[in-house]
Amino acid sequence: MRPLVAALSAAALCVGVVPPATAAPDPVGDAQHMADAYGRITGPGGQLRNPAYLPALVAASTQRTVDQLLTQVASPSRLALTAGNLVPGWNVGNPLRADWNGTRGRSRKVAFTNRYGALLRGTVYRPLKGARDPYTGRRLTGPFPGVVLTEGSVQGSEGMYAWLAQDLAERGYVVLTYDVQGQGTSETLPHQESPLHQDTLPFCDPTSPAADGEMTGCPGVPFQQLSNFVVGTEDALDFFTSTPRHHYPNAPIEGASGYTPYNPYWRGFDRSKDPTPTAPGRTTRIAIIGHSMGAAAVSKVQGTDRRVATVVALDKLAGPSSDGPLDGAGNKPVVPALAVQSEYGFTVSPWFLSGGSSLMPEPSPDGPDPHRERATGFDAWRAAGVDSMLVVPHASTHLDYTDIPLVLPASRYGQDLTSAYVQRWLDRYLKDRVAKPLLARSFRYLEPTSVDTWAPVRLHRDALLSSTYCSAYSITTGAGRRQDGDITHIGC
Repeated sequence: MRPLVAALSAAALCVGVVPPATAAPDPVGDAQHMADAYGRITGPGGQLRNPAYLPALVAASTQRTVDQLLTQVASPSRLALTAGNLVPGWNVGNPLRADWNGTRGRSRKVAFTNRYGALLRGTVYRPLKGARDPYTGRRLTGPFPGVVLTEGSVQGSEGMYAWLAQDLAERGYVVLTYDVQGQGTSETLPHQESPLHQDTLPFCDPTSPAADGEMTGCPGVPFQQLSNFVVGTEDALDFFTSTPRHHYPNAPIEGASGYTPYNPYWRGFDRSKDPTPTAPGRTTRIAIIGHSMGAAAVSKVQGTDRRVATVVALDKLAGPSSDGPLDGAGNKPVVPALAVQSEYGFTVSPWFLSGGSSLMPEPSPDGPDPHRERATGFDAWRAAGVDSMLVVPHASTHLDYTDIPLVLPASRYGQDLTSAYVQRWLDRYLKDRVAKPLLARSFRYLEPTSVDTWAPVRLHRDALLSSTYCSAYSITTGAGRRQDGDITHIGC
């Protein structure tokens, strides 16, 4: 690993200084800031201001709805009673990406059972054969590092995260997205041995004692529980690493069909036993990425699964002392972590309601605390001496990371900036490249502007990072020295 460039040192400031006094509120600026949180739909180039978007949405939603209906009809004993399966357009993602498969990369649908016998559905992505990196022009040659992406709760679905999977695949990664039990197109109920031994039908006994981490004796029910996402991540890692010689252990249910026995892109995944030097003791070059409750899940799994070399948490990284809806009790910082966190939750709130967390705001008569987003996980990783970075996009919301058509609020460039940082983070911690791009002041990003057109966008870091909550890093240089820095210089 080459030493960190001089730019890192120049940008480094002391992390942990007392934050400056909060400035008096600016009602006009606060109103504009809240308006910016609706930019993905209303902003320049947003969904309502791009004439190509709505026609593409109608076509893609219709096709996706029909495909999902036919899949469900063909699997009558695998009922997915979910918003992603039943609400047209819910799982479509960005319709302007409809032609991605076969033109910018490859994807294939997969299905595998979790440990409770429920059928989980997902998609694997990989680069096109002979393709070049769209940003550098470098020829992509495998095998490639792997990524497993776990969705958020409240009926998140894998289609909402195709943007990130596709961005990573066309830059040289094999990626798996999937729906946890009870969400998207995955089965709602588990399959356990029934009193009548009709194992082909979903069955569980809700009166039986709950297993560790489960809310009921019906495993995976209800869907809104952290254990679903932890189990999903662990089982998805098992499926991702499966091969023709080592099949994934799909539940042996009589008469069941439709399983994918192993990762169809297994050849493309780098199985070398020479792990990245930034994650000693880890056995493979795999990153796990999660959003919301998925972020809480990957924060846990990174501490226990030796296959994981790095973790990316999209609102929010959960450290050992985190509490609230994304409980991190017992989490141990082990591998390098990138935390991309938001200024707002599912709704926007004014300056004087910025206390608590973005997901559970509370009154804040003294205004926002610049350290608020550090406390959930970044501080714990830094204290443990494990490489970490915290990025808070401007006017970002909890929905920035889910590509949902015509759903507010979400900032105009939060998703673009997130992808740019995730790409650079994984380049460093899975491909052992230098850290300089992590501290660049601008990034080039390719956005789909119509079904067959992608246009470059220049992302200027300082304008697109929060000026309210600090973004920071704590990274070990090639010489083994630690560099701490305040990216936006607002008193981090």
